[in-house]
Amino acid sequence: MMSPMSPDETSTRNPAPVRDAHTPVPAAGPAPWLLGVVTVGLVLAALNLRPAITSLGPLLEEVRDGLHMSGSVAGVLTSVPPFCFALFGFAAPRLARRFGPGAVVCAGMAAIAAGLLIRPFAGSTAAFLAASALALMGIAVSNVLMPVIVKRWFPDRVGSMTGLYSMALALGTALAAALTVPLTNGLGGSWQTGLVLWAVPAAAAVVPWLFLVRDRTAASGKPAEQPRPAPALRITRSRTSWALACFFGLQATAAYITMGWMPQIFRDAGLSAGTAGILLAVTMAMGVPLAFVIPRAAARLRNQGPIVLVLGSCGLLGYAGLYLAPAGGAWLWALLLGVANCAFPLALTMIGMRSRTGAGVVRLSAFAQSTGYLISIPGPLLVGVLYQHSGGWGLPIALMAALMIPQMAAGVLAGRDRTIEDEC
Repeated sequence: MMSPMSPDETSTRNPAPVRDAHTPVPAAGPAPWLLGVVTVGLVLAALNLRPAITSLGPLLEEVRDGLHMSGSVAGVLTSVPPFCFALFGFAAPRLARRFGPGAVVCAGMAAIAAGLLIRPFAGSTAAFLAASALALMGIAVSNVLMPVIVKRWFPDRVGSMTGLYSMALALGTALAAALTVPLTNGLGGSWQTGLVLWAVPAAAAVVPWLFLVRDRTAASGKPAEQPRPAPALRITRSRTSWALACFFGLQATAAYITMGWMPQIFRDAGLSAGTAGILLAVTMAMGVPLAFVIPRAAARLRNQGPIVLVLGSCGLLGYAGLYLAPAGGAWLWALLLGVANCAFPLALTMIGMRSRTGAGVVRLSAFAQSTGYLISIPGPLLVGVLYQHSGGWGLPIALMAALMIPQMAAGVLAGRDRTIEDEC
């Protein structure tokens, strides 16, 4: 019978593994509760990225009367969102590097809440515009940094997390458009009350981001205490960057034209104002389920060009229907245009996939979104001019369909399997 080994013999035959001083220690991932907070923060932030815009449309006539706003100034007001998105979006990367993406999004949510709280009680048109700009500034920086947050905290789930917050964004858009008037009427009929209500969810969205204010991790995901010098990334030298910017701008053009003018097309075709509003709500609501499905599907593909072509084809069919039989197939055209509008979450997904690093994503997101929103500014105004001078919807709808062709071409180029680092 063998005698049991002594402790010394055991340690000799089975020595404890010794870690070399130069062997890196695997970094622990974020705590599950913190990832949960980030997820809740993403959803709440996304819910508040559009109500400042879509809650105003149903009450615009009352706001004009209350502030004695001229028609031309009201037209300028409808073009302020893309202008602010472009202007303030360019500042997001610098702010993220200085304070951290989480802190900037937290400040963005606070700016949205403050702007929505102040603007209903502004006593003049200038003050109303200033308060709106404050809210839109918060939306602009948050727009740019949402893909950065996803890349930073969920690098292996870019598609699913982009789909989650895109779905929340679409839901917030639809809810603000559908509920503002009923809530206003239920609370006494004051347009001030109807608008200020949307400051409440914006204030609630600040809370989860407070946990990330002290997260000073750089956009690249490396600790700020040990910065690693990176080569300069001249993003304007990347064809993919320009393709994404054009794709983003043209899809935004189509979305703003749809939100601003589609109800009028249906009303001029003989449908009631209520039915036209419901049709617009159907178009916006299509983004709720599809905004979750499309990014997940896109993330599984090496090339997103086929999805771009499918969405663009739906848009072309919808515009053809509006031209040939706007009233006869109204519900079908609304559904098709709702599918086409899902180019927005697809563009966000591609932003997260076209760079290898968080630093690249933040620069690409800022460039593509800010440049894209600049591209989108003239579209809705040009549609209005063509409608006014032609007296019908033939030329405007032809313009909408024509713009879909370069959108599809830019999307196919942006969807190729490459990164901006390779091109720069």
